[in-house]
Amino acid sequence: MSRRRSADAGSATVELIVLIPVLILMLWFLLFCGRMADSRLRIEDAAHQAARAASSQRTAPAAEAQARTTAAEALEDAGITCRSLEVGTQGTVQPGGTVRAVITCRVDLSDLALLQVPGTATLSADFSSPVDVYRGTTNTSILQGGDVP
Repeated sequence: MSRRRSADAGSATVELIVLIPVLILMLWFLLFCGRMADSRLRIEDAAHQAARAASSQRTAPAAEAQARTTAAEALEDAGITCRSLEVGTQGTVQPGGTVRAVITCRVDLSDLALLQVPGTATLSADFSSPVDVYRGTTNTSILQGGDVP
C-alpha cells in the first residue's frame, strides 16, 4: 500500500523560507529602535550633565563654555558620535536662578551594526538645573583692595 501525498506537502518549508527574511527585517527594525532609544537616553544624560556643570559657573560665558565642554565629553564617553553638535544655555547663573542646557545632536544612522541605514537623525534634549542659593560670591573689590591678603 502506498500513501498518496497531499496537495499541501512541503508547504511548511515554503512558509518558513518566506517568513525568515520577514523575521530578520523585524529583528533589524527592533535593533534600530533600540539603538535610537539608547542614543536619545544618552543625549538626555549629556544635557543633564551640561546643565549641572553650567549652573556651577559664576558668569554666563563661563557657563556656556562649561556646558559645551561637558556635553561633548559626556557624549564621547557614552560612545555617541554627533555629525553636528549644538549646545546652548539659557537662564541666569545668579544664586537662586535656573540654567537650562539644550543639546541638539545629528547622529549618522549608517554606523548601526549590520543595518547600513542611510541618512541622519536629529536628536534633542534639554534639562534645567537650579543654581545653589547659598553658594558664596566673589567680591572683586575686596580682593583687589591691597590691604586684604
